[in-house]
Amino acid sequence: MNTRIAINPAIRLGAVACFTLGVSCGAGNDRVIDGVTEASPSPARLGGSIAVIPAPMKLEANGQWHAIAPDVVITCDDEYRQIASTIREFIEQRTGKLPVVQRRDAGEPSGRIHITSRGANDLGVEGYALSVRRGHVELRARTVHGAFNGWQTLRQLIEQGELVEGESIQSLRVPECEIVDKPRYAWRGMHLDVSRHFFPVEFIKRYIDLLAYHKFNVFHWHLTDDQGWRIEIRKYPSLTAVGAWRDEFSGRYGGYYTQEEIRDVVQYAAERFVTIVPEIEMPGHALAALASYPAISCKGGPFDVPTTWGVFDDVYCAGNDETFVFIDNVLAEVCALFPGEYIHIGGDECPKSRWKDCEKCQARITKEKLSDESALQSWFMHRIEAMLAARGKRMIGWDEILEGGLAPKASVMSWRGMEGGIAAANEGHDVVMSPTSHCYFDYRQSHLPGERGPIWSPVLNTERVYGFEPMPESLKASRRKHILGAQGNVWTEWLKAPADVEYMAFPRACALSEVAWSYATGRDWGAFRSRLDVHLKRLKAMDVNYRPLD
Repeated sequence: MNTRIAINPAIRLGAVACFTLGVSCGAGNDRVIDGVTEASPSPARLGGSIAVIPAPMKLEANGQWHAIAPDVVITCDDEYRQIASTIREFIEQRTGKLPVVQRRDAGEPSGRIHITSRGANDLGVEGYALSVRRGHVELRARTVHGAFNGWQTLRQLIEQGELVEGESIQSLRVPECEIVDKPRYAWRGMHLDVSRHFFPVEFIKRYIDLLAYHKFNVFHWHLTDDQGWRIEIRKYPSLTAVGAWRDEFSGRYGGYYTQEEIRDVVQYAAERFVTIVPEIEMPGHALAALASYPAISCKGGPFDVPTTWGVFDDVYCAGNDETFVFIDNVLAEVCALFPGEYIHIGGDECPKSRWKDCEKCQARITKEKLSDESALQSWFMHRIEAMLAARGKRMIGWDEILEGGLAPKASVMSWRGMEGGIAAANEGHDVVMSPTSHCYFDYRQSHLPGERGPIWSPVLNTERVYGFEPMPESLKASRRKHILGAQGNVWTEWLKAPADVEYMAFPRACALSEVAWSYATGRDWGAFRSRLDVHLKRLKAMDVNYRPLD
């Protein structure tokens, strides 16, 4: 898709002043929308006093801050020992003292952090409740994933005590509060294109850390495109020997991830409850593959891996049976590497000119009784979906896969506005909303001279991202369940280094994290901006190269 114009838990406090971030404390303001209870939040009342991003569903605080005692004991149910160990390491890094971790509650030590599933049945898979009373912390969650999300919030509270309250780094001050939280959407994604520019494993892991810190749970890894094939496929070594490299003025450029590196990154992400969705582009955006194996093109090559951006006419030959042998073998290795449910197959920006002139493609149209080349692409996608289904995977693609008829169980990522997503949902297909209008983080962030991003792009600043609403008003109530969530995309035609990616992704990704996690009613830019001012201090402490706010 080149042409895109268009690191981290409620029980009563007693007498607590009720401030709410995400939903109102008063049940009278709650309303039911399509079977989901949403409540009217008043984040502006809380202001920046407790700056959690994304906003919890419910937060109550009384304005008091307390230190977690130096002799803190961490207790936990057996299944939460890994989360307890993570918290232990975090505290040791800050205080130089190593907390004791015990398997179960040992009474009331002078300081305690307790992690349990008791009383957490209504919090869902990813939800949590966090209670902080006079420096004692209880984190409740039904699952380890929920406990991890609660830890991200507790971590932010501790960091705010350090960075904003002006306390000694060893004090670990936290606000006395009650939080009950769970996500609005199941799919909260961020994408990264590593085909136009290649990024090392170390940065991929850092990117995943930043996603998890903001409660994103999907990393869409764009691994192949015209300008580079970045994943080792052992059956086809030329994909990385040839397709992973291009000849530029500065010399040979490129790189790829070995299967060992892929497995390592997948495991790293899983430990942070981030699912990786790999993208293998087809039938277009395939020149790196065709340069490696030209026989599966319509014209037979030869081809070079391109050094420019854009949409190229040469695509996989849909009339050649060997094309599907190749793709099936590639997908076999990809599916074995990625345990997640989805494989992204692209499907966007596929010119049909080669198919119109190709005898094999025209013969396929005749044989399969297809109406035209758009129907041929639909036939192509149906065949790919069957390959993935045979391996227990689901297919997701950009909204062009709607053209000519959508494969029966395919999901759609709607990028050319919301219309494709609405059409797919109305047909009973699951949808991830990712429109250029709000979710394309390669776009410029202002009109200021020297602003990074392509000169042709519209301005997409953090406030506009925060205003995104993934649920279309026009969608019937019975179809709203098909909106899985939202995703931000980072295309890298103009981003050559990790620092460039961070500058374009943050703080816009902070805004999107709240759009995808927090309930929409009462969303307020002024309140978010106040919390973001605090949150940027956290990012600075992590050495994130974020773009300063205007």
